[in-house]
Amino acid sequence: MSPTRRCSRTACARPAVATLTYVYADQTAVLGPLALHAEPHAYDLCEAHSERLSAPRGWEVMRLAPDPSLAGPSSDDLLALADAVREAARPAPVPPPAVRPVEETGREVARRGHLRVLTTD
Repeated sequence: MSPTRRCSRTACARPAVATLTYVYADQTAVLGPLALHAEPHAYDLCEAHSERLSAPRGWEVMRLAPDPSLAGPSSDDLLALADAVREAARPAPVPPPAVRPVEETGREVARRGHLRVLTTD
């Protein structure tokens, strides 16, 4: 399987460059930059199919231009990566020492509910 996503149109093998979603309540088709992850209710389109896109009669097509400043990794991405590396390098926590139960030294002479009376003879 190829790491690049392909156009959702039948018999089109070109790489996807845009994602199409529908907002049914507003009768709007939204064509934007390629989404980070493939979504089941969105369509990935190649350059040719995204340019020739048409919507049903009465619907509006919104074309969102990609923001060039978002093309590369942001400072948030780099900070998240640095945090992940620090977390992976951190040694595993040491479990607390096991506590042994206290040994009883007396014998039970009476019991009232969950309480016991012990003697030390």
